[in-house]
Amino acid sequence: MISPPDVVCRIKALPQATIKGTANGKRYVATRSDFSAGRAIKLVVEELGGSDYISLNLYDLAQGPQLYPCEMPAAKVIAFVRAFTPQTGAAP
Repeated sequence: MISPPDVVCRIKALPQATIKGTANGKRYVATRSDFSAGRAIKLVVEELGGSDYISLNLYDLAQGPQLYPCEMPAAKVIAFVRAFTPQTGAAP
């Protein structure tokens, strides 16, 4: 699916690292990995102390950024990315 521009910006703004953050009152650990010279981004997020899990791939293609959630609804991924706030200087 073509990704909303704000979601693309938020994903690209995350550091290429494992970080902690919050969304919707829950704590998460997120890992961003880049591939193909930054044209492919994988984001894997797990809730700390819970069972929530978010996984997605973002591809920078000729027709524009394409978001591919991994076995979950796109609406869940988009809502999470919009709500996620990384902790400053928070290594896992």
